[in-house]
Amino acid sequence: MFLYSKRCLKFFILIFMVYSLSGCKSEPKPLNQVQEDTNVTEKIEGSLVFKNVTLDQSDKQGRPLWKVTGDKATYSPDRKIAYIEKPNGDLYQDGKLILQVSAQSGEILENGEIVFLKGQVTATDPRNGAVLRGDESEWKPKEDLLVIRNNVKGNHPKLQASAKEGRYLSRTQNLELIGQVAAISKDPNLQMKTERLLWQIEQQKVIGNKRIFIERYKNKVVTERVEADNSEVNLKANIATLKKNVQLTSVEPPVVISSNSAVWNLNDKTVVSDQPVRIVHQQEKVMVTANRGRVDLGKKVVRLTGGVQGEGSRKQSKLYANQLTWDIPTQQMEASGNVIYEQVSPQFNTTGDKAVGNLEAQDILVTSGVGERVVTEIIP
Repeated sequence: MFLYSKRCLKFFILIFMVYSLSGCKSEPKPLNQVQEDTNVTEKIEGSLVFKNVTLDQSDKQGRPLWKVTGDKATYSPDRKIAYIEKPNGDLYQDGKLILQVSAQSGEILENGEIVFLKGQVTATDPRNGAVLRGDESEWKPKEDLLVIRNNVKGNHPKLQASAKEGRYLSRTQNLELIGQVAAISKDPNLQMKTERLLWQIEQQKVIGNKRIFIERYKNKVVTERVEADNSEVNLKANIATLKKNVQLTSVEPPVVISSNSAVWNLNDKTVVSDQPVRIVHQQEKVMVTANRGRVDLGKKVVRLTGGVQGEGSRKQSKLYANQLTWDIPTQQMEASGNVIYEQVSPQFNTTGDKAVGNLEAQDILVTSGVGERVVTEIIP
C-alpha cells in the first residue's frame, strides 16, 4: 500500500475528520507510497492532486519494483489509481535496475501491479543498450513483462526494428515483435519483413516462425533475396538458418536455390542444404536437383551429392550421377558415379563412370575407368 510522507500526515488526519463529520462510512485504501514536494489539494469527489510527486513500489523482501516521478499526480476518489503527468521512472527486477522509462502521461493501476504509460513512450535497457519506443506501454513486474503498443520501434547497435506491438521479457532480454514487423541489421546488411519475430538481444539472434522475406544489400543494391517459413539469423556469426519452403535468389551468380533446409553463411557467401535441393540458372534455364548440395556464391560453384539430376533448358538433354560439380559462369559440369547422359535429338543415352561438358550445349563426354566400358544406346 502507498505510504504518505510525514509532511502530509496532519493533512490526511484532517481529511479523515472531515469525511467522518460529513457522514462518510469508511475511507478507501490509499496507494502504496507517495512522496510529494509541494502542495496537496483536494478536488471534486475526493480526488487528490500531488505536485512534483515520487511514487514507488517494493516487493515482500523490500526490494524496489519500480519508482516513478512526475510533475503532478491525481488520485481517483478511491485512491486505487494514480494519474501522472510527464512520468519518468526506473523499473527493477530482483532489486536491480533493468529499464528506464518516460512518457507524456501515466497511470498506476491495481495497487501498483501495473504501470501504464502513454504518449511518446521510451524504455531503455541499460544492460544491453536497447531502446524501445511506442505510443503506450504496460509494465507488469510480476511477469517481468513490458508490453509496448502502436508504432513500436526497437533500436540497438546491431538491429533496428518496428512493429505494431512489442513484448519485452526483461529477465531473458527477449523482444517479441508482432504485426507488420520490419527489421534492419547493419552488419550483415539485411532487411527482414514478417508478421512475428523474436529478437534475442543478448544472444544477438533473430528468430521467426512466420514466413519471412529477407534482402541482403551491398552498396545499397540487393544481392540476394530469401524467403522461408522458419528462420534464425545469428547476427554475431552472420549465419541464417532457414527451414521449410526456402527460396534464395542470387543476383550474381543468377541462380535460384530451393529447399526445405538451408544454412546461409553470409561471411563465406555459401548456401548449404542437407535436404533435397533444386538450383535453377535464371538466364540459361538449366536446372539441377540432388539430395544434398552446397552453393558457393562467391566462387560461383555448385557441388551436389546423392541422386543428382541435371536438365537443359529445352529438356533436350539430361544428366544423372551420384556427384556433380557445376561451374556456373562457364556452365561446365563434372559428374561422377553411375553416370547416365540422355539426349533427345539425336535420341540416345550413354552410361559410364564420369562425365564432363556443357549440358545446355549438349556437349557431354562420358568416360569410364580402366577395365570399364562406356555403353551407348542409340534409339532410332
